[in-house]
Amino acid sequence: MSITIASFDGADRAAVDEAYRIGAAANDVDMPDFPPFCRRRFDALFHTPMPGTESLWALARLDGVPAGYLQLDLPQLDNTDNATVELTVHPELRRRGVGRALHEYGVRLLREHGRKRVVGMTVSTMPDGPPRSVAGDAFAATIGAQAALVDVRRRLDIDSIDRVALRAALAEAHTMAEGYQSVTWQGATPTEYLADIAYLDGRLLIDAPMGDVQWEPEQVDAERIRGTDRALEARGRRRYHLGMRHEASGRLVAWTLLDVGASADWHAFQQITIVDPAHRGHRLGLLAKIENLHHLLTHEPAVRVVDTFNAASNSYMVAINERLGFRPVDSWNNWQLTL
Repeated sequence: MSITIASFDGADRAAVDEAYRIGAAANDVDMPDFPPFCRRRFDALFHTPMPGTESLWALARLDGVPAGYLQLDLPQLDNTDNATVELTVHPELRRRGVGRALHEYGVRLLREHGRKRVVGMTVSTMPDGPPRSVAGDAFAATIGAQAALVDVRRRLDIDSIDRVALRAALAEAHTMAEGYQSVTWQGATPTEYLADIAYLDGRLLIDAPMGDVQWEPEQVDAERIRGTDRALEARGRRRYHLGMRHEASGRLVAWTLLDVGASADWHAFQQITIVDPAHRGHRLGLLAKIENLHHLLTHEPAVRVVDTFNAASNSYMVAINERLGFRPVDSWNNWQLTL
């Protein structure tokens, strides 16, 4: 067997097509309950990346047949010692050395770019959850990566929501949130909220449990939020935001985001939810999530499930999500490799 690997970029449309087909096949086999692998999202990774991110891509061929691809994201604005990795091998061509060859190729690239560590994720089965392959965890351990943080994916089935309990939770939250008012928007962040959203987004990696992952807080400003909005728009993400405005100061002090992708109108992701530490204790996180779920479903009635990821140790956010009806599906391990 002959394995060849070559770097490529968005100008090589044939390589992009081949990588997309590998990703789609892997998604269907490994995560059949996920939305289909989105072509619009994949193409946008090349022409409209996240701000401050340089991506390196490589395609592996096994005896001339496209067999796997590598995506390395290198932060440019902060975390300049770090990188993230996505390594995908076609399900029909696994256990033939393609993953190992892509890994070795990626390590060389990262060292050439002065990176000292790389973080990647694998999925694992949870008790009573759907079966997941053990190959990802085994591969990560074999190459010397360290398990640094465990996330859990939880899913909310819209049809099974206990609406009576949800109304009671909303009423309770409102009694605690006197002096705050919710505001909603869709898509790009309005100019008047940019500074507050940049502050809240920049707090995410300060406040969220990070385990042993060596990742510094990101430096977020209004221009970076605008760049993120452009990247998500290019990917076809339909975004539904809700902020909690502190009436005395006029600032947004909490923010949550739900979004729906271009490949499946039945599926949404619960993305960021964050509350300014100075304004915690008022049930703002719970209030924001419940009201934004209503905001989403008003405009996206086809949505049937919502997925969210939280660190297993993030007991506060996990408690809110489980109160809304989210239930565990699978475990996602963050592996960190020091180069």
